[in-house]
Amino acid sequence: MLILLAFIIVFHITSAALLFISTIDSAWWVGDNFSTDVWRMCATNTSTCVAITDEFNEYQSIQAVQAAMILSTIFCCVAFLIFILQLFRLKQGERFVLTSIIQLLSCLCVMIAASIYTDRHEELHQSRGYRMEVSKGQYGYSFVLAWIAFAFTLISGVMYLVLRKRK
Repeated sequence: MLILLAFIIVFHITSAALLFISTIDSAWWVGDNFSTDVWRMCATNTSTCVAITDEFNEYQSIQAVQAAMILSTIFCCVAFLIFILQLFRLKQGERFVLTSIIQLLSCLCVMIAASIYTDRHEELHQSRGYRMEVSKGQYGYSFVLAWIAFAFTLISGVMYLVLRKRK
């Protein structure tokens, strides 16, 4: 049981790390001389960054992605804290239902964010606010990490739902 518990804790911390990296790092959409995310666009050859503001097309979509990724990260961290509390408070044989619900909310938020970005990426990268041509890029590793974090939080949420506290 101790090994299973250690595995679940490491799995949850990995999920949170993936969410932090995908939310913060500037690599959702990359090209030869630029990288962009939901916060800013950076030119790699000059090391200058421009914040994404309301002058960009589809700024509301970017704000929805930002909000969903932040909520997902917060839910994942709160679920971990509640899991630790429930670990010492629950009676033997009870399930970690509250932890599971919060982790599944985190899963839902990251799915919404990545889905919006997937659906709106063409319109997002044709804005006049960009100082260079960014429509010729491709999805970056932060975008891929967001989808991996979706899978990890989903699996983690289901594991908590099935897990019972034992001796």
